[in-house]
Amino acid sequence: MNKPAVRKSTVRKSTKASASTKSAARAKAAAKPAKKAKHEKKPTPPAVIEHGKHRIKLVRDSFTMPRDEFERIARLKARAIDLKRPAKKSELLRAGLQVLERLDDASLLATLNALQPIKTGRPKKRH
Repeated sequence: MNKPAVRKSTVRKSTKASASTKSAARAKAAAKPAKKAKHEKKPTPPAVIEHGKHRIKLVRDSFTMPRDEFERIARLKARAIDLKRPAKKSELLRAGLQVLERLDDASLLATLNALQPIKTGRPKKRH
């Protein structure tokens, strides 16, 4: 003879004590600051340089240039090391801007016209 399966029902207790315990636990959890994940990074503040009394905001950008001109930067960095004044790429580019700014209009136009035109944007990825 098979006995019919007896189903146990779950009984939900709704007492005032358990409700107040739950609300107290929620309030306690809300009061605690959330833990940071291990891989969560802090937001970085905007880059700023203190220059005398002035604060200069820095801008990060990227661009495309022909390989031979990019290699010129490496050669200029080597020259700077030989002169006992190591220089970063950004320093060389900033110095170049100062030199270009000193040119008269005709010289600047001639320099710009001598540049090899390139396609703008990112180069396609090679697989």
